Amino acid sequence: MNHKEKLLQVYHLTSDIEITQNQLPEECQTYIAEIARKCFVRKAVHTVLITLLVHKILHPSQDIRYHQVDMPGGFSGRSIDTRYITPTLTELGLPAMAESGWLTRSFEQPYPYTLNYNGNITPKSLKTAFLNIIDFVQKHPEKCEEVLKLLLKLIKSAKDDSSVEIVKLTNPEKIDIKNLVNALDEHFNYDYKTYGGSKLPVIAFYAIYEILVKEVSRYNSCKLRKLGSHTASDRTSKTAGDIEIFDKNNHLVEAVEVKHGQEITLQIVYRAKSKIIKHNPSRYYIFASKDIKQSEADKINHLVKKIADEHGCQVILNGIIHTIKYYLRLIMSITDFIDGYSQLVESDNEIQKVHKQKWNEILSRLVINK
Repeated sequence: MNHKEKLLQVYHLTSDIEITQNQLPEECQTYIAEIARKCFVRKAVHTVLITLLVHKILHPSQDIRYHQVDMPGGFSGRSIDTRYITPTLTELGLPAMAESGWLTRSFEQPYPYTLNYNGNITPKSLKTAFLNIIDFVQKHPEKCEEVLKLLLKLIKSAKDDSSVEIVKLTNPEKIDIKNLVNALDEHFNYDYKTYGGSKLPVIAFYAIYEILVKEVSRYNSCKLRKLGSHTASDRTSKTAGDIEIFDKNNHLVEAVEVKHGQEITLQIVYRAKSKIIKHNPSRYYIFASKDIKQSEADKINHLVKKIADEHGCQVILNGIIHTIKYYLRLIMSITDFIDGYSQLVESDNEIQKVHKQKWNEILSRLVINK
């Protein structure tokens, strides 16, 4: 049995148990609950922990604190995570990293995960929980599967609690582009007082591109890369932008970077340049909530021209709302867009419940107002 098969086996067992049925010490349960409670904001923590627990179940004699092959008696936790754990968590629809929890600097330090581990895992309560759970299963390997079962059960509960079914409009054909754009503007820019909202305009552009690649001749035979994590750094995502379009030969045609709540600065365009050199798209779009930073406008325009001359790539800078309005005029049916956007909002694991509830509220109001 490999790590994926064991993870799936334990995960499916969680449907038959109640959280209160476990026999773990209360302190251990508290630590597990802390990890699960932060599963959407600190995905690396539960990803690394699940990897270590699954490996411990399969290899009880392994000291899982020694998570790198260069450590005495160590093994490659990152390889196991990349090959088995993160893809399986994604497949199950649970919060997951883009590639591996070990690509987070907090966990890639070359030191064992002993109680005095120096890695900067934050907040401190999460670090305490993570290290104490590992310490517990090292001392009680026979309890490892029970720990994993409870952790998966609580993470699944957290995911289910965040689920919101987006209402299906009965009369979307009566909604015009102006009202839809206003609705999106409100959905993007409402003061949620929490994280995650910056992905909403990315989801909107992705929904539009799903339609454009079918309807616009420029995108004949092209395909969209699956929408990835909005929280992964450029270093870990290994992508050119938030959205990527490839031709039939798998060459990058266009990349889109969305900067919610930001103005377009010279630094943003320089970062785009480095991605253009690496990935070689023919067009690179940067859409932002605000205008180009006026004090840097001349330098930005000069850099855009230089990129076109030296690398043959058009860099297009524009506003988020302005561009969405333009794209909605291009597509044949805004009903398809509303359906696509609503489905993506409902299924996304990075935005929060409050973002989904807000979209439902806006949709309901749209129908009433009509």
